[in-house]
This record gives sequence, structure tokens and C-alpha cells, in this order.
Amino acid sequence: MKPISFIQPSRNNLKYLKWSYNSIRKNLGYKHEICWADDFSDDGTWEWMQTIAKSDLNVKIHRNEGPKRLGHTILYDTLVNDYATNDIVMIYHADMYALPGLDKEIDKHIKPGVVVSATRIEPPLHPPGPEKILRDYGIEPEEFKEQQLLRECEELKELHTNDSGITEGIFAPWAIYKKDFQSIGGHDPLYAPQSKEDSDIFNRFVLAGYELVQTWSGFVYHMTCRGSRFADGAKRNPDGQVFMKNRETDEWLQQNQRSTRNFIRKWGHFVKHDALMKPIVPPKYDIGFVVDNCNYETLYELEPWCSTIYIDTWGWKQYIEDEQKNTSIDLKDRVKSKMDNEPHNDIVVKFDAREFTPEQFNYLAQLSEILANDEELEDGEFDLGIFKIRINKIKTYEEDLIVCER
Repeated sequence: MKPISFIQPSRNNLKYLKWSYNSIRKNLGYKHEICWADDFSDDGTWEWMQTIAKSDLNVKIHRNEGPKRLGHTILYDTLVNDYATNDIVMIYHADMYALPGLDKEIDKHIKPGVVVSATRIEPPLHPPGPEKILRDYGIEPEEFKEQQLLRECEELKELHTNDSGITEGIFAPWAIYKKDFQSIGGHDPLYAPQSKEDSDIFNRFVLAGYELVQTWSGFVYHMTCRGSRFADGAKRNPDGQVFMKNRETDEWLQQNQRSTRNFIRKWGHFVKHDALMKPIVPPKYDIGFVVDNCNYETLYELEPWCSTIYIDTWGWKQYIEDEQKNTSIDLKDRVKSKMDNEPHNDIVVKFDAREFTPEQFNYLAQLSEILANDEELEDGEFDLGIFKIRINKIKTYEEDLIVCER
């Protein structure tokens, strides 16, 4: 069996990390490498990591000394590039329990150009989906029903009706050859410290032609979203039902909003995937918005959805000053005065912001798919709702996004 390097950043997740570590060593053995990064924790994580690394020689440790949090977007890549010594690396959350046979299933399917995901068994903290199994074996390590899960593991393998035992979705934990990960530049620091970095790299896997395999015979039990999103863990109501809705931390909500806007800036659409979590990547066009009577609030809504926006008010200067701190993309290249700049985008969309409504916004959010599905699309002009659209050139740019330039 080919050894795996498990890649696990952690911030103030000590009880989950201990639980996860014990599962890897107990159920998979000591042949696999574990690479940890402590992201400036203050709960004793680093001290515990140091203790384990002294006795377990197949553990590598790294610490972000702070004071700023780096996040797993950066630390995943630090561990892969600077610490992992095996050919295969596995992005693995600190709140995941490895079930017996996980490594054998990865070994069965992994090869260059293939990304292999395990199947997640999760307590009902989030809505169900066909890509995972919902069963409540505990929502915190102290109530984890380990022996029941181990007894029922073989039964769970029979739940999936696909005769091949695999599907094409992707979600953590996922394994890949280190060279394949590095060849596309790893995760994009645009999304640091976290959120949407996974959807971004999954899109790039698809565009790079990698095969996606989800095995339904290799499992992890996933507590889900511990750390920055649900910092105080999961809870049950008096009837024993678990709940997480509306309990996200302010830190996570704010960062998720920033990362969502940056994802749209880069890709031109929201995250898209099929029911089994295989990414869907619409074409990326060079689109310029030319907007009359555009106020600050409308500019905030519109800017991520185009390559360039040209407006006729001076609010664009204040907007750049306010928003630049939320992105590494240079907004001076994206937000311009329409009085001083002539649009040279491949596709130019003109409209009056006074006529802009949520219904009209839906046209813009789906514009790349509308254009892609028009088999008779050619140079020229046409109207779509309030929008006057001029096609100067029909060209797509999503292939330019495969490699992340760090």
C-alpha cells in the first residue's frame, strides 16, 4: 500500500484533533505520515503537537507564530509543499475520524491525474444530500458512539446502489498525487484564510482534466464545521435533536462573504456542482458593464459580476478605497469612470441603474450560461431585459484559471 501524508491544519480544535489522530493511528496504523499546522492556537494545541511528534516519528509539525491567523487556505499548501514526504497527500479536516479500510480504498483508486474522495458519514447537522450518509453517532468526541459505528460500517457500504461503488463528486477528505497538486499551483491565496478555496481548486481540477472519484467503501465520520464557523461546537435541544442553523460566528460570516465575492470575481458565477458534488464550470467571458446613474450600493452589488465596470459618478473612488482591503485583486483595473474610459471588453453590457431590479440581477448572474447556451451567438447587438449587449468578440477564458499563480 502506498503511504499517505494526511494534511491537517488546526486552530483551537485540540479535542477534535486528538480524536482524529487517535482514529488514524488505531484504524490505519503508523505507516502513514501526519502533517499538522497549528494556526496560532491558544488552547494548548502546539504543546500537544510537540509532545506527539517526539513519540510518533511519522508526525511533522509546523506553527504559525501569529499574531495574524493564516487559515487553512495557506497552511494546507505549507504542509504539502514543505513537510509532506509521501507522493500522495490527503486534505483532511481536524474533525474527521478515519474508519478502517479508508487507506486501502484510496490506494485502490489513486493514480496520477486522479483525485479520490472518501465518503462522509455525518450527524444531521446540515441538510441531507446524495453525496453523504447522515447518521448520528455523536456530535462531539465525548459522546461519540465509536463501537456502534465500527459494527455498522459494513452495512453502510451497502447503502449506495451504484454497482461500481464510485461516483464523480469531490469533497474533503480528498487525496491526490503531490505533483498533481503542485502542477496547478495548489490553493489560491485569494481566499485566505478560508472559504471557497475548495470550490476554486475543484473547478481547476476539472479544467485540468483530472478524474474525480468518490469511493463509497472508504469512510470518515465528520463532526463538520468546527473551528471558525461553529467555534462553540454542536448542541442538542431538549428532545435530543442537533442544530447548527444561525449559530455561525461573525468571523466566519464576514470571511465567507468576502470569499464568495472573490470567487465570483474570478469565475464569473456562484459555486456550481451537480447533486453528487461534481463541479460545473460555465465559460468565463470578458464582460464590461457600462452603468448610468450608478450609486454606491448598486456598484457594490454589480462589481464582482464583470471584468470591468464603468460608472458615471465619483463614488467609484470611495468604493475602491473601502473594498480593496477585502481582495488581492486590483480594483483599479476593474472599477473605472465611464467619462474617462472607453470600454474595450469582448462583451459590453449597457443599462441604467435606476431600472435595475432583483429580476434583472438574475440575468446578469446567469449571463455566462445564457451566452454559452446561445448556439447562434455572433458578433453584434441585442437586448436582454433592460440590458443592451454588444458582442465584440466571442472568446472564453476559464482555461486561463487552471494554474494558480502564488
